[in-house]
Amino acid sequence: MALDGAFLYAVRQELSGLIGARVEKIHQPAREEILLSLRNLEGSHKVLISASADRARVHLTEQNIDNPAAPPMFCMLLRKRLGSGKLLAVRQDGLERVLYFDFSCVNTLGDVVQLTLACEIMGKYSNLILIDENGKVIDSIKRVDAEMSRKRLVLPGVVYTLPPAEPRLNFLTVERDVLQMAIAEKSGALHKVLLQTLEGVSPVLVREWAFYAGRGEECRAETLTEEQMERLLYIIQKTKERLLQQDCVFTVAATKEGQLKDFSFLPLHQFGTLLYTKTMPSACEVLDYFYAERDRYARVRQRANDLFHLLLHATERIQRRIAAQTEELQQCAEKEVFRRKADLLSANLYRLKKGDTVANLEDFYEPDCPMVSIPLDVRLTPPQNAQRYYQQYKKACTAETVLTEQIAKGKAELQYLESVLDALTRAETEMDMEQLRQELVEQGYLRRTSRNRRPVKVQQPLVFTASDGTQIFVGRNNLQNDRLTLKTAAKSDIWLHTQNIPGSHVIIAANGTMPSEQTILEAAQLAAWHSKAQQSAQVPVDYCLVKYVKKPVGAKPGMVIFTNQRTLYVTPNANPAEQEQES
Repeated sequence: MALDGAFLYAVRQELSGLIGARVEKIHQPAREEILLSLRNLEGSHKVLISASADRARVHLTEQNIDNPAAPPMFCMLLRKRLGSGKLLAVRQDGLERVLYFDFSCVNTLGDVVQLTLACEIMGKYSNLILIDENGKVIDSIKRVDAEMSRKRLVLPGVVYTLPPAEPRLNFLTVERDVLQMAIAEKSGALHKVLLQTLEGVSPVLVREWAFYAGRGEECRAETLTEEQMERLLYIIQKTKERLLQQDCVFTVAATKEGQLKDFSFLPLHQFGTLLYTKTMPSACEVLDYFYAERDRYARVRQRANDLFHLLLHATERIQRRIAAQTEELQQCAEKEVFRRKADLLSANLYRLKKGDTVANLEDFYEPDCPMVSIPLDVRLTPPQNAQRYYQQYKKACTAETVLTEQIAKGKAELQYLESVLDALTRAETEMDMEQLRQELVEQGYLRRTSRNRRPVKVQQPLVFTASDGTQIFVGRNNLQNDRLTLKTAAKSDIWLHTQNIPGSHVIIAANGTMPSEQTILEAAQLAAWHSKAQQSAQVPVDYCLVKYVKKPVGAKPGMVIFTNQRTLYVTPNANPAEQEQES
């Protein structure tokens, strides 16, 4: 993550607009998070401060965050000391990852005092500390005693000291010659040298600088050419000007699947086509969006874990069963051997007697009638031995029929579970999860609980707009696929699906006309993207009129048969056309 001192500098600039606001409410929605509500003439503003190791940050937020019924002790302390306090200043020491909020408050004696809330954004060492007018710690959201740290204590009554830091250069104030000399004195990969030399910079920022200096080629500090050094100093100077003039380009980088990876206050070119980037209007909006989406994604993934385990175990069980049935079916291929032995015994009953252990007979099924040895049961008469082989033949025939049917059912069930697993990997919201859970309950894979008895809100399919304005609908899961194809779509609409690959049903709303080839291509790219073949190339996609799509009686959700189809080979694309809505 790129919440470095430089990005925090941009956050401080935005938060400075709250100076003069008064504290309205204080909540602690999580163990290491504080939510301050400040009110000024423009209205109410919420400032979220997190000291969590993996998501430490401070920013304005628009998220609706649930609060616990009983406030924790630190929250009670902040309400007592900062309640109705007036924000005097938002400070930052250089580019250190610490923001100080100075408040003018009234103490229990009625005196006006200045209290400071120090927000230390330092990964696992992040903390939120309330400091009194004498510079002593009143309390902190995470106390640090002598057993936890020998260098710095954070306890009530202890004088507040800055976190220990290595001496580094501030690129906002350092002279050009000093910076150039500091870089030239070191050796190693350029981005690592910059990270060691400058304060308040993150890996993504220094990599962007190094990328610009080397024109995309990796650079080393000891072998920098004069041109590369000039380009490096130029981009650092431009970054400085952007920060000081509040002319930043706030950027978020994400994968093709939409998983957020990084953010910055500069345009990001280092990822090339590996990641998508989008810009946002402010630093606080970037942080609010980035962490809210990341938390939502993590929450959905966590809730999906039990379904992943269920589906994987069910899939493995069915695969083992199919393997055992297939092996047994291969043994049934010897059924003709039993019939031939029975026929040979029946034709030579006069030559056999009870008590024989083996019958050596001519095999009249072969042209040269070779001698064959047929094992006999000494307890049975010759006719009974022949009948025993006939029974084995009939048993093998019956087993072959039953096993063939069971294997076909097992493969169909396996195909269905793969389609559910594919939908699960693409689930983005908790509503998507509930829909899949409800489907598995209806199919008997999950027990019906009190939570499952509640009706699940019917989701609408994803809706896209093709380049010519035609609407394209994409199902989110099997139940929605059935509803979209069999109930919602008109008979003259176009239906698309990846060929023999689990995925979503896609419908082109043709409105009685044949859509253009470009529209069909865009819909096919969407069908390939919303399938198991999302990361493949040249994916086959079948398409036909909806009237040619039928659902067999008793088929699993999402399973259909179709005729009169044509096939396109396309590369998956998440946005071949503008997405209109996602509800």
